[in-house]
Amino acid sequence: MTAVPATPRIGEVWQHRIRELREYEVVRDGNVFSSNLFGSCLFSSEHEGAFRLLADLLGQYQNQAFEDVFSGNVEENDAGEHYVIRSRQHITQARIDPEEFITTVWHDLTLVRGIGKVTERRLKARGFTTIRDLAGHPRFKQAAKDVIHKLEEHSSAGIMDLIGSRHMRSHPMVLGAAGFHEPDDFVFVDIETLGLFSRPIILIGVGTLEANNLVVSQYLLRTVDEEPAALSAALSHLSGNSPALITYNGKAFDLPYIQDRLAYYSMGVISDVPHFDCLHFARRKWRDRFSSLRLSSLERELFSVVRKDDVPGQMVPEFFETYLKTGNCGPLVPIVNHNRQDVVSLAMIFFHLISENYGNS
Repeated sequence: MTAVPATPRIGEVWQHRIRELREYEVVRDGNVFSSNLFGSCLFSSEHEGAFRLLADLLGQYQNQAFEDVFSGNVEENDAGEHYVIRSRQHITQARIDPEEFITTVWHDLTLVRGIGKVTERRLKARGFTTIRDLAGHPRFKQAAKDVIHKLEEHSSAGIMDLIGSRHMRSHPMVLGAAGFHEPDDFVFVDIETLGLFSRPIILIGVGTLEANNLVVSQYLLRTVDEEPAALSAALSHLSGNSPALITYNGKAFDLPYIQDRLAYYSMGVISDVPHFDCLHFARRKWRDRFSSLRLSSLERELFSVVRKDDVPGQMVPEFFETYLKTGNCGPLVPIVNHNRQDVVSLAMIFFHLISENYGNS
């Protein structure tokens, strides 16, 4: 991937524009109907609490150097310098037995075009128990051969597409394709941005697995000019032999947003990799159990994780602008903590979904 380094002018332009980027409306507590045309709203108590937090952070971190607050390193790639913060913590993993999974898939005759549940029952009663058995069926043999070809490739992306086209993208068997990957293939990604549409990404959190630990690498912008280098560094995690991307609402937000920023810098596109969006599986699994399926709500319900001094996502641009304006890195602290917890919770939810759907194989 070729990168075009940003010029200082880009950073200056964005620094001047940040205070005009607000994409939310502050509404009276409990009144969500006055949000008008804004994409989101904040209750007045949340808004006031965030500004109290901001004031506290400015006082707490006054005159402290960036490197003293964030224990990280300056690294360099073809796109320039970037700052990375790394942390690790133990995480309980669940595995899917790929042989058991593929056996289940072979027995699902409805993956063959033209076969529904009723036809499947009839075919199995006549001895057609697997998709391979249909290779000699006078009516379904060609469609069966197409499916057989895809299944014999043992490609997680191909199997996900096949299952998603015949069932839903949230079907447990789509998640089951994760069984074809080793733990170190998984790349957990979450981003923090300066808005909702074509605005810089200021922090990219990437989680990878090493033995029983989740290693979180956070590519944090010290200036907006460092965005290309941070993008290039984060995307290097997807350049392995068989990476698999794990996100929460990433198909609708994170991935298109990253692609948009890559295009902005003429840096190409992300290669096609298997993408497991946990929001899809969470909706199917827990929509009737929990009132909210936000990541922060699920982590509280499932793992009793309660965040303290968290910054509302809508106010990240204002916190970042305050950091740029004052040079005080205190406003970045809750953004970094929020992003790190998002990556950790994403990994926990991913393995919890695997455990609930497939057990600890």
